[in-house]
Amino acid sequence: MINFNYQNKTKIIFGKGQHKGIGALIKPYSNKILLHYGGGSIKKSGIYDEVIASLKAENIEIIELAGVKPNPRLTLVREGIELCRKNDINFILAVGGGSVIDSSKAISMGVSYPSDVWQLFETGKKPVSALNIGTILTIPAAGSESSGNSVITNEEKQLKIGYGSELLKPVFSVINPEICLTLPHNQMANGVSDMMSHIMERYFTNTLHTDVIDGLCESVLRTIMKNGRTLNKNLGNYDAWAEICLGGNIAHNGLLGVGRDQDWACHAMEHELSAIYDIPHGAGLAILTPFWMRYVCHDNMNMFLQFAVNVMGVEGGFRDQEEIVMEGINRLEAFYKELSLPTTLVEVKIDKTNLEIMAKKAAGNREIGGLKILKWQDVLNIYQLAL
Repeated sequence: MINFNYQNKTKIIFGKGQHKGIGALIKPYSNKILLHYGGGSIKKSGIYDEVIASLKAENIEIIELAGVKPNPRLTLVREGIELCRKNDINFILAVGGGSVIDSSKAISMGVSYPSDVWQLFETGKKPVSALNIGTILTIPAAGSESSGNSVITNEEKQLKIGYGSELLKPVFSVINPEICLTLPHNQMANGVSDMMSHIMERYFTNTLHTDVIDGLCESVLRTIMKNGRTLNKNLGNYDAWAEICLGGNIAHNGLLGVGRDQDWACHAMEHELSAIYDIPHGAGLAILTPFWMRYVCHDNMNMFLQFAVNVMGVEGGFRDQEEIVMEGINRLEAFYKELSLPTTLVEVKIDKTNLEIMAKKAAGNREIGGLKILKWQDVLNIYQLAL
């Protein structure tokens, strides 16, 4: 185990009806906010009206910015920055899933930054400051509600880049599993894939003596899969949604990555798929992860053997390590298929046309991965395997 520091400032308010008290939660921070959200779903579900009523009850002034799309766009982030500057706003309430929260984070650090916020994403330069953010989670997936990470898409450059800073962690996040009961199946499935990937990017490591976090990762992965299967049959199961919501939060709040080197190659590769083809992030991860596993597993068979046995429940003689490992990977792929997720690039209408371009954008000027270092040629090989 390697040395680490861990702290998470985000207060989690979890359970039924908790979003209805949002005004009282915000009041100590600000009397004027930017309310940031996506399309019309929060209005159709009634959440919008409940949030507005709670804010007005506390005499909080509201400036709205709607229109966040999956793979959140830089153009809307820039619009939000100007709104906050023009109206002297110092708090952002994000009501939505990871895309809305990531967009809010980018706005929050762009307000005080003297140049274009995209420079922070391209250079990794630290922001001077960031506005406080609160969230009401409507789609459990990204774990952005208690992480310091934001991923934004530059439509003009066809680039999708992630950024991280402790300043971007929300001060509080409301997680009410009731809100999830009306989500469509594809959002549940994509969310399950995304949160599982957040764990696996941390889990697969060459760092030794990490038994505590290994066990936590394995337990949360099994729990997400179990409850994902329950929701696959019944999207109206509150208890399963509660487990998924908590699992998605723990998957990306930083705890499951302490004391170990991490990987993140699958995320780097998937960002290029989303940047050019605008596919759902979870769908892209479901495609790439099993092929990444088959490509890198021989560099640390023991780690993949542990995954196959402890997470996927594969049994067999340990003299047949490769057979057990491959069965574990096959079972993961079968789980994605069970949730009706794509498992090849062809299924999401991606052919070989842009594979080399994407590979060079993912790893052309750098190496990615931790368990196995990947150059752009390796990334291209994985893309080709995934066709």
